[in-house]
Amino acid sequence: MSEDTKNTQTTTPTAPTTSGTTVLVTGGTGKTGRRVADRLTALGHTARIGSRTAPVPFDWSDESTWDAALDGVTAAYLAYYPDLAFPGAVETVGAFSRRAAKAGVERLVLLSGRGEEAAQAAEEAVAGAGTGWSVVRCAWFNQNFSESFLLEAVLAGELALPAGVADEPFVDVDDIADVAVAALTEDGHHGQVYELTGPRLLSFADVAAELSAASGREIRHRAVTPDEFREVLAGIGLPGEFADLFTMILDGRNAFLADGVQRALGRPPRDFVDYARAAAASGVWNT
Repeated sequence: MSEDTKNTQTTTPTAPTTSGTTVLVTGGTGKTGRRVADRLTALGHTARIGSRTAPVPFDWSDESTWDAALDGVTAAYLAYYPDLAFPGAVETVGAFSRRAAKAGVERLVLLSGRGEEAAQAAEEAVAGAGTGWSVVRCAWFNQNFSESFLLEAVLAGELALPAGVADEPFVDVDDIADVAVAALTEDGHHGQVYELTGPRLLSFADVAAELSAASGREIRHRAVTPDEFREVLAGIGLPGEFADLFTMILDGRNAFLADGVQRALGRPPRDFVDYARAAAASGVWNT
């Protein structure tokens, strides 16, 4: 989707128009997916977890699992793993979206990557599938520091990342889930591209300082080369291609704020300091 087709008008949140529907949540055990599923359940919907180990198995790489996962589904949250920038992702997401439209799915909500050309190609594929759609476009998650691959780095006291001086508009996963659920269950979100950020830009040195203040631990940032970061990722079982992706998106291309949370929900986004304090209070950084 080109920027010319992006709708930047404010969307007024509305009450859910349906209840008791079945929503497929791909990546339903991940950071965003499990929050989306919990919110849908609280609203009275059935959240069908899309994962290889679910009662109705779903696997992005195995088309034979798609039809059963889509059976009886009215909406679907699309969180592609490992990332939309990886080879084959655009084709897979496009094929699945068309399959979903043919199966009668009325709404697709795609979790997309901010500043990634391949991710925007996936957005176009979803938009052209022939059913209702919305895009939730994000960059760095706050929760990467407490629920994901950077948790161990925080506990070790050093964020070794291929990041220079560029600032990032870190976004909270709870905001992502709230926007996704609104797009899945409310009217007024069709055709919307919601670019989500937090309320301010932070460098990784700023992040280290915020985490230190919240946790009571000394945490510092150290810039590393992509090759060094590739070794770090290999040590925690993640594909080395993430090193290239992170190097690319940390070049300053995302160093500006967007209003997606405000447009979708009518409220400001959560600040990193509030996230850090809540995470510290949960004990996740205690040793």
